[in-house]
Amino acid sequence: MTPTRDLDELLAIAGRLLDGVHDQFVAGVGAPSAVRKGWGDFATEVDLALEKRLTAELFEQTGIEVHGEEFGGPDVGSGLVWVLDPVDGTFNYSAGLPTAGTLLALLDDGVPVLGLTWLPLIGHTYATRAGGPLLVNGIAVPPLEPTDLASSIVGLGALNVNSRGRIPGSFRLDLLAEISKVSSRIRIHGSTGVDLAFTAAGILGGAIVYGRNAWDNAAGVALVRGAGGVVTDLAGNPWTVESEAVLAAAPGIHGEILDILNALGDPRASSSGGPQS
Repeated sequence: MTPTRDLDELLAIAGRLLDGVHDQFVAGVGAPSAVRKGWGDFATEVDLALEKRLTAELFEQTGIEVHGEEFGGPDVGSGLVWVLDPVDGTFNYSAGLPTAGTLLALLDDGVPVLGLTWLPLIGHTYATRAGGPLLVNGIAVPPLEPTDLASSIVGLGALNVNSRGRIPGSFRLDLLAEISKVSSRIRIHGSTGVDLAFTAAGILGGAIVYGRNAWDNAAGVALVRGAGGVVTDLAGNPWTVESEAVLAAAPGIHGEILDILNALGDPRASSSGGPQS
């Protein structure tokens, strides 16, 4: 594991580099699709440019290689490696919605030891190192307190009722329905980074992420852990870089949502047709 003093230094370097691309990120809002990656998924020229720039700068200033969403990189489960999503919430970003940002984490043998989520369009930054605390706009905030689902907002991942795959749309719809019976409010932001950062900051009581990519999840996992929250997969197993989804929440809420998930059963048993998601 990286010594704490080195983590603090690396966190400061990473934060400065993310600050340095602020103007480029903001100027690119509304950028159209440049590379189509699959059904309902694309990258803009800003994604590509920011990843190239940050990959070069991170390696130059830290000597640690980068695995990015657009261009890949070294194994995220072995040794020290940065994982980068240059524009999380690309669809939002291209449409002009402010719920988009840049996600960066440092993994040590697959374990997130640093997490940074920069949301330039709303002027908020979230950062932490292993053991906390959570820094919001550079200021340490108190750890999350136990609370309940009835008084909390929950963030959910994308919903297409006709989608197939690991977590079908029918299961997602059932989960939304069951949580809505208890939770104060539900939100679908279309950004994993936003959902997990807002959970770490206590804005959301919890979030359910259906994606499994390290560049989407690792930064937010680090933030929630650093804030004193609970992070598992949807079955309640501790989150790892191999996990296929994320359940992150404040103490108390996590258990309530997990009970709902357990009652619904295995997502793969839910049948549906339509495009992959």
